[in-house]
Amino acid sequence: MQEIYKKYCEEFVDEAGVLRKIKIKVPENFNFGYDILDEIAKKYPSNLAVLWCDVYGNEKRITFEQMSKLSNQAANLFISKGIKPKDFVMLILKRNYEYWYIINALHKIGAIAIPGTYLLTSEDLEYRVKLANIHSAVFSAQSGIPEKILSVCKKCDQLENLFSVRGDVDGCVNISKNLQHYSDKLDRIQTDAHDTMLAYFTSGTTGHPKLVEHSYSYPLGHLITAKYWQNVRPNGLHLTISDTGWGKAAWGKLYGQWMMKTAVMVYDFEKFVADDILNIIEKYQINTFCAPPTIYRFFIKEGLGSHDISCLEYATTAGEPLNYEIIKQFKEETGLQIMEAYGQTETTAILINQVGPNSKPGSLGTPSPLYDVVLADKDCCDVGVGQAGEICVKIKSDGSQVGLFKRYHKNQELDKFARRGGIYHTGDVAIRDSDGYFWYVGRIDDVIKSSGYRIGPFEIESVLMEHPAVLECGIIGVPDEIRGQVVKANVVLTSAYSPSDKLAKELQDFVKSKTAPYKYPRIIEFMDRLPKTISGKIRRNILRKSHIS
Repeated sequence: MQEIYKKYCEEFVDEAGVLRKIKIKVPENFNFGYDILDEIAKKYPSNLAVLWCDVYGNEKRITFEQMSKLSNQAANLFISKGIKPKDFVMLILKRNYEYWYIINALHKIGAIAIPGTYLLTSEDLEYRVKLANIHSAVFSAQSGIPEKILSVCKKCDQLENLFSVRGDVDGCVNISKNLQHYSDKLDRIQTDAHDTMLAYFTSGTTGHPKLVEHSYSYPLGHLITAKYWQNVRPNGLHLTISDTGWGKAAWGKLYGQWMMKTAVMVYDFEKFVADDILNIIEKYQINTFCAPPTIYRFFIKEGLGSHDISCLEYATTAGEPLNYEIIKQFKEETGLQIMEAYGQTETTAILINQVGPNSKPGSLGTPSPLYDVVLADKDCCDVGVGQAGEICVKIKSDGSQVGLFKRYHKNQELDKFARRGGIYHTGDVAIRDSDGYFWYVGRIDDVIKSSGYRIGPFEIESVLMEHPAVLECGIIGVPDEIRGQVVKANVVLTSAYSPSDKLAKELQDFVKSKTAPYKYPRIIEFMDRLPKTISGKIRRNILRKSHIS
């Protein structure tokens, strides 16, 4: 029986199984909820879609047939309460299993889902509600979320259609209690593949978050994410560590995985504990795993311990570059090579280390066959091998590009700037080697210019992370009268070390011994923690301001 996803793409692979070209075929009315979820439910009704557990030992297994019916019930509930096609609906559902049928219900009725993390403050939520003119919100009754939502309602009159899960909230429809009263049958509601299906607020390191809109064709771009990068397989069990409020959830917890008939493992937690994640991998026999670099760092720094995670067949990472030292140590402990990829909230995976014999540990990989990728200079011209340039994607002449976002909501000026010169500008700088692999340098604004040299923060961070004293570090350039800028290292130490001038000198000498002398940090500041966005990215602008002040 032909896999369902093959109806929507044509894959061209070489003799080693490496994807060289792909043609995505998007029907005008393509809708993931009907065309993927419901079709899998018909052909493979008993296949597991979601395996959920929480920190208290509760567990729930949901098949594709059950998920399809639940999404239909939720769709009928939403329609009865006045949610219409193209309405923006905010979702703050943590890692609750209800997220999966609720977001598919919204896809089916043509409403636009805006996932958000439960870590958002009332002020964050107010900004989002006003920018997108959000009238409806679906949220978990846990973790103080209702109080924040109700607080926003007092300031934003339009936010009046409220739904809760996991508990009663005054003035809200409790989906968990009411779903049973609605039919699990739903006649197809016509949607357009070019319409907006999903929108994410980016967690930028500077300025207000931008609202990124994706069309109904977006899920098809994640076939490459799941099959050719994460190496998921039919009837497997995949775990991506991400709150459902992040774009990473779309990458690793839904679209590509289900197209491959892989079940999604969901561990419902709030506080990250490395040992707990390892327990989950071991207990549920996870096949494929994806996590941000920080989690792998904690696995290594705190020790993998006595866990038997031999069930793991594949490990991947994205979100920020992963230092080579962690890659090396993880392979020594597990035998697995961590495979990296690069993309943004605005895209699917642009660069990937593909499944197959050829990869380069520590690199971002090579361009996904879905995109025409260039490294561009300030004049939007492609730079040569070994030269630093901005990672950019050529925009097709007809404006279509599966996986690339539609637009920034209500921000035409930013749209034009991001797409100037006929290419989409990511703002990230990399170097391409002679084999076509890309190596991360840093954000454009983060590149340090010292005594005529251009220094990428990530290179120095990678070296420092090899030292056993360093848990985390953030490299910035700070003003210097003689050199223009000098390198400063902001360092968080592991528990076995304490700050001292002697240790600072040791770290400086360590960097000198590993890389060019001009790159060593002339200033080292020890910190208890690094300032980060709520998605975990280091806020270098805050580090720079802190130094100046």
